[in-house]
Amino acid sequence: MTDESTLIASVPTGLLIGGQWRDASDGATLDVEDPATGERLATIASATADDARAAMDAAADAFPAWSRTPARERGEILRRAFDLLTERADDFALLMTLEMGKPLAEGRGEVKYGGEFLRWFSEEAARISGRYGANPEGTGRTIVSQHAVGPCFLITPWNFPLAMATRKIAPALAAGCTVIIKPASLTPLTTLAFAALLEEAGVPAGVVNVLTTASSSKVSTPILEDPRLRKLSFTGSTGVGVRLMQQAADGVLRTSMELGGNAPFVVFDDASLDDAVDGAIAAKFRNIGQACTAANRFIVHSSVAEEFAERVTARVREMKVGRGTEDGVSIGPLIDAKAVDKAASLVADAVDRGASLLTGGSRIEGPGTFFEPTVLADVPADADLMREEIFGPVLAITTFDTEDQAVALANDTEYGLVSYVYTRSLARGQRMIEALETGMMGLNVGVVSNASAPFGGWKMSGLGREGGAEGIHEYLQTKYTMTADPFGA
Repeated sequence: MTDESTLIASVPTGLLIGGQWRDASDGATLDVEDPATGERLATIASATADDARAAMDAAADAFPAWSRTPARERGEILRRAFDLLTERADDFALLMTLEMGKPLAEGRGEVKYGGEFLRWFSEEAARISGRYGANPEGTGRTIVSQHAVGPCFLITPWNFPLAMATRKIAPALAAGCTVIIKPASLTPLTTLAFAALLEEAGVPAGVVNVLTTASSSKVSTPILEDPRLRKLSFTGSTGVGVRLMQQAADGVLRTSMELGGNAPFVVFDDASLDDAVDGAIAAKFRNIGQACTAANRFIVHSSVAEEFAERVTARVREMKVGRGTEDGVSIGPLIDAKAVDKAASLVADAVDRGASLLTGGSRIEGPGTFFEPTVLADVPADADLMREEIFGPVLAITTFDTEDQAVALANDTEYGLVSYVYTRSLARGQRMIEALETGMMGLNVGVVSNASAPFGGWKMSGLGREGGAEGIHEYLQTKYTMTADPFGA
């Protein structure tokens, strides 16, 4: 593994536009900090509206040639990128730990997960297909074909800086689209390093353009207003997603939105508590709880709630908090001070309303932005954390007595991204698949994300799907052609 200073020095600090790394047009910069220490890691370019327009020009100019590039060639480039990323897994894991805070082990897991999107869509590129057949009247032939939608604008969040980039870029490139990607200003270094890797893998100039910026609206507005843009993909909060959809409506853009979550984790009285506790730890504390798929509300049958809480609390008390590069650390820093304030506020509100604090519950004084891993029991339905996405290491337990009550509690949210259910009953599991209003579900498992499966939610959790056979179709548009009957007079 490369040492920290050498690794940071190897990351490009400019904007990637039309195959050239360059400074912002006005010379503006932004600092990237390590949330575990508060220290500056790097200073990078901060794009302007003029830079955004230049990136749009580059993506539009590169699109005709890239969309005509044979699918096999596009796939082989993605496969080379997968191989390069696999070779440099330790470096990318360390880079994410430095700029985002996740433990190194989780960083390595993200490299493996993110890399799978490159491998999956390298294979899907050659499988884009249509259909041909006679129309029912026999008067002609129907041809249905798929075509790259066009230049795409991809906006990624800070919590999974590699996987969210690969999950969007890989299907777009496989389909024949060009992209402009805007990573979060809190964690842009991983995207910059990945863009350099894509260049090395053979991605032509202008096919992938990167805009880092301290002002998202300044960069996003001119791109969204450009009639050459044909697709918007965003991962982030529901509030921002709604505003982006409103902007995208003027251009009738294809949109994919992976938005907020409020995942229920339901434990029935017949569940294996060993499995449920393992699943709870994975579903709640992965990425320090800063995941849209993180379990938010633990809805546990009253007959097993006390034992479940005791077991979970014992596991949480063993968790080591610290900088992600340290041995044995499982809980790193939250991304910034606002995240710590939010976690503290949600815990205080729950306790004020009658919840029992079993462990943790407090911010950890600096340096860095740390919050204790926390378990709350007897959380009332009106507590704020039962409605709001926690995005922190806080596990909140409430109880139920009947299956109908469990379903009602689980569905009592505007969000519908993912749910988790633990039961030994096959019939009950099938009923929950039918009853829970989420786009994904983990049945006796605490992690659902997989490159080969369609990731996405219902209700206010978003539109479209990423990954799986469905993922590439988000970047394709359908054309129907009627031809004359080849056997007609």
